[in-house]
Amino acid sequence: MKNELIDIVCKTSFKFSEEPTFKLASGKMSHFYVNCKPTILSPRGMYLVGNLVFDAVKDLDITGIGGLTFGADPIAVATSFASELGGKPIKAFSIRKELKDHGIINWVEGDMAKGEKVVIIDDVITTGGSTIKAIERARVQGLEVVRVITLIDRQEGGLENVQEYVDDVRSIITRDELMKHLGVSL
Repeated sequence: MKNELIDIVCKTSFKFSEEPTFKLASGKMSHFYVNCKPTILSPRGMYLVGNLVFDAVKDLDITGIGGLTFGADPIAVATSFASELGGKPIKAFSIRKELKDHGIINWVEGDMAKGEKVVIIDDVITTGGSTIKAIERARVQGLEVVRVITLIDRQEGGLENVQEYVDDVRSIITRDELMKHLGVSL
């Protein structure tokens, strides 16, 4: 499954250039760009991601999986679906980027309660900033974050930064694996 996902990511979600032509959210220029949404939102990609992430968390005693909207949302839903099929149901949740100012004011949307053990997920990690924000907001809502999973690690220090907040941090695919699949190097 992982090799098939790498192939799909390389075809639909990963762009590489000999020159640093891609501007990142940080303003930094990069040789490559990853937009996981075309992969994750495709039927086969959703199936593969859901199963691979479920495989990466099924050893845990958790009740929820989610992260910062929008990048984490389809991963959480795919994983929750796969978990039900796998006989170990895990609820999906979403963490808001902005706190709403009406109704019940919560960072976390979904059927989650204080004290539940969860995994925070993200589609791509560079510096870890958005993942750390998700961890902090989950904790504000009383959730216990036991692991972090990112679909793609750009290998720019993000995993290490996140490990300052959660000891158990893993990626499904690394930048090096994508580059190797494409037969390119920096």
